[in-house]
Amino acid sequence: MGRRGRSGPAGPDGIAVVDKPAGWTSHDVVAKARGLLGTRKVGHAGTLDPDATGVLVLGVGRATRLLKYLSGLDKRYVGEVVLGTATSTLDAAGEVTGTWDMTAVTLDEVRRAAAGLTGDIDQVPPMVSAKRVEGRRLHELARQGVEVERPPVPVRVDSFEVAAAGEPGVHPVDVACSAGTYIRSLAADLGTALGGGAHLRALRRLSVGPYGIDEAVPLEQLSPERLLPPVEALRGRPRVTVDDELAALVRTGRVLDVGALGVSGDGPWAVVDAAGDLLAVYERHRGATVKPGVVLAPA
Repeated sequence: MGRRGRSGPAGPDGIAVVDKPAGWTSHDVVAKARGLLGTRKVGHAGTLDPDATGVLVLGVGRATRLLKYLSGLDKRYVGEVVLGTATSTLDAAGEVTGTWDMTAVTLDEVRRAAAGLTGDIDQVPPMVSAKRVEGRRLHELARQGVEVERPPVPVRVDSFEVAAAGEPGVHPVDVACSAGTYIRSLAADLGTALGGGAHLRALRRLSVGPYGIDEAVPLEQLSPERLLPPVEALRGRPRVTVDDELAALVRTGRVLDVGALGVSGDGPWAVVDAAGDLLAVYERHRGATVKPGVVLAPA
């Protein structure tokens, strides 16, 4: 896993994989983390619904500049789809907007409908969401009682597994999907496809890209010592170790020839020194050159 994040005069730097508790917004988690870590420089890589629990990745200190490399990662969730009841928020927090008798729906029918919602699909974002339409967040409009047309967004659902109901009409689900996919919308669309309605409850995010729930820290246990080093923001990306001479050029943000850095492919590349500390993230530039997308100043 590498060394932990470090603290210096300017505060701690690193990546936190937090197990978000229910009832907290992602903004609430950031605010709490600032207090626990003693720094204002905390950001998150993608929101998680307030009622949901599970993996939320934070950048701390200089590592907040690396969060852009985490924004498009695939996700995995588990939860429960409740057939027969639709809500205003598409989850259990909303007001009931419709009910149907769906007791005759079989597990095979639910699974066939779920299969029809896999692959590349167009999904309409919920009104109660952080999605922006014409510069306004949808949840802000929803609080004002305003509903607007939301253009469908292309997303990818890699798998939508449905288990037998543990209680009447309540099916556990396991979803692997692209960034930007709303599991609440999948639940509602599943109900519609079955001739009625449905909503989501007990949503839990198991992973964000390579960051899993097994390594997530309960929020109340977060501390500088529990941070991963900044280089972990590039987990799974190609890594290049440079000598002292090249490291000096990297620290100044020098544009380099591909051959000088010794890289191939499309990048980005995590450039580290002999000690394994992240110096910069390099990206493709013009011709046979690469340039830094982010340079981390010396700690």
